Amino acid sequence: MMNETTPRIAFFDADNKTHQFTADLLAKADIRIGGSRPWDIRFNAHGVPEAAMAHGNLGFGEAYMDGAWEVDELDQFFCKLLGAKLPDQIKPSKILSHIIRAKYLNLQTKSRVWEVGEAHYDLGNEFYGAMLDPRMTYTCGYWKDANNLEEAQVAKLDLICRKLGLQPGMRFLDIGCGWGSLMAYAAEHYGVDAVGVTISREQADWAKANYPHLSLDFRLMDYRDVDEKFDRIASVGMFEHVGSKNYRTFMNVAHRCLNPGGLFLLHTIGKNLRNSYPDPWIDKYIFPNGELPSIGQIGDSVDELFVVEDLHNFGADYDKTLMAWHENFEQAWPRFREELGERFYRMWRYYLLSCAGAFRARDIQLWQWVLAKDGVEGVYPRVT
Repeated sequence: MMNETTPRIAFFDADNKTHQFTADLLAKADIRIGGSRPWDIRFNAHGVPEAAMAHGNLGFGEAYMDGAWEVDELDQFFCKLLGAKLPDQIKPSKILSHIIRAKYLNLQTKSRVWEVGEAHYDLGNEFYGAMLDPRMTYTCGYWKDANNLEEAQVAKLDLICRKLGLQPGMRFLDIGCGWGSLMAYAAEHYGVDAVGVTISREQADWAKANYPHLSLDFRLMDYRDVDEKFDRIASVGMFEHVGSKNYRTFMNVAHRCLNPGGLFLLHTIGKNLRNSYPDPWIDKYIFPNGELPSIGQIGDSVDELFVVEDLHNFGADYDKTLMAWHENFEQAWPRFREELGERFYRMWRYYLLSCAGAFRARDIQLWQWVLAKDGVEGVYPRVT
């Protein structure tokens, strides 16, 4: 590790071709090795460029977790890195197995679907309670008229309810209900009866304990096993776990469960390119078996099933949401330091801030789709 007498670029070798290539590449994004600006990178150990060239973001992220490099403002660093499309200019030599696995295997089968719940969502309700808003809403907020995280999350929940045209007495299904924030809000403010499914035991237990007074049914189950009728359906921040080989299956389930004339709102992160593979670092450390859809892939999956009534992109709002989560995480970290340790701390910072930078650079998006089983009569009202 570096100390006060160690030069900032002691681990950079200008005569090393890999190091010089890295420096030249970063310069295209206005990032300097050993520079003094908040987004400049400094190396604390040998091998960082080599890890990035060989393993892409997997090697780069693991090197950060190990303390081998540092940036004062990771969000700005990744915004510049991705805005300049530097990852497109690197062809990692040692992640071929990851690419083949993602391309040819169905990583989101019924037997695998529980892995992300156990690895990510079951970290502990106390941990997520410290990072999220009071309703425990772990998806992008809607910041159009919001001044803080809680307001942004309430605005998002109400936006969904209004887009779906919820009315008292409607039967409402939430596929991937998380801690139940949307179901509870819809029941409290729009009078619906709601069923939610999740693959996280921690989420289901918390939701059941916190909303005993509402007409809510929380179920620990895979979405493919739902076979009942509902007037409205929403899926918020869950489609990222479905996988491209299952997109059509997912849409068939939603179509099967929706009453005639019903509406389905899909809220999901998305990617700009159809033919790409999941990020290997995110896959290993944050969301096992996850995959971001493209607009084209979602479009293919709804053919002959739904009419697309509305498509709304507010991906820039995820930048603000992630930065708010990061601020809460930093403030709460002393409570969790002893239990989770320094490497987890660096991993979680890397996750939140690299994703914030990606949304800021518009490298990834946040979409809300309103899908109608039969098409609405007349013009679907624009809801903002």
